[in-house]
Amino acid sequence: MRHAGHLALVQQARAAITRSEPGRVIVSIFVNPLQFGPGEDLDRYPRDIDRDLQQLAGAQVDAVFFPKQDEIYPAGFATTVQVKGPLTERLEATSRPGHFGGVTTVVAKLFQIVQPTQAYFGMKDAQQLLVIAKMVRDMAIPTTLVPVPTVREPDGLAMSSRNAYLTPAGRVAAGTIPHALAAAAELYDNGERDARRLRQCVEIMLAGESRLRAQYVSCARLDTLEEWDRQIEQATLLSLAVEVDRTRLIDNRWLGLNDDLSHLV
Repeated sequence: MRHAGHLALVQQARAAITRSEPGRVIVSIFVNPLQFGPGEDLDRYPRDIDRDLQQLAGAQVDAVFFPKQDEIYPAGFATTVQVKGPLTERLEATSRPGHFGGVTTVVAKLFQIVQPTQAYFGMKDAQQLLVIAKMVRDMAIPTTLVPVPTVREPDGLAMSSRNAYLTPAGRVAAGTIPHALAAAAELYDNGERDARRLRQCVEIMLAGESRLRAQYVSCARLDTLEEWDRQIEQATLLSLAVEVDRTRLIDNRWLGLNDDLSHLV
């Protein structure tokens, strides 16, 4: 797999299989061109199928689905799946137009081919998870989504394939990102409910590191991703997108959730 965060999805899927509830773990590996926009890193996105297969062999995976691009998108392919509305109009959508249409199209097709009873998605890609959950509900797709908490490096940086692009200096600077989110989350845990103050906490810490350029810092409702103006009234997504030199990273904290994540999806 690309990193330990991806492998955590596999491990949680394997752990869910018991004698009373038998099953198989199937992993799909596909770099989806539809979700990359012009000028993004499709061509240089990390790929190492031999390494992936070696890691998966030790993770008790029953099958790996590794289709070629023309198998997913054959000549004449002309069908897309779109989630319309506020979930795909804010945050990542503003800088990556068409991204979520590419995500939902490929996920819908993979679900149709594999027909999983459960599918595991990381909470680091928070907006993606919420969009896919909306698609599954609206289309009555018989797959249960299982959110998996973000896996982090020892300094707190969320694991991402794009971390490999960082220079040593950029890697040090990127460590500010999780610390800023953690500081705002601590304020929330201590009773702060003014969304402006939580965003400001993050923004001030990011501004203190010259290599970082925040594209957005958001404190938003989970159902619509609409920004809280002031008082937070329910579980909330605190998220950001930051450029470290030329590498774009995203991260988040889910505020006000208990240990049961099933209501997210």
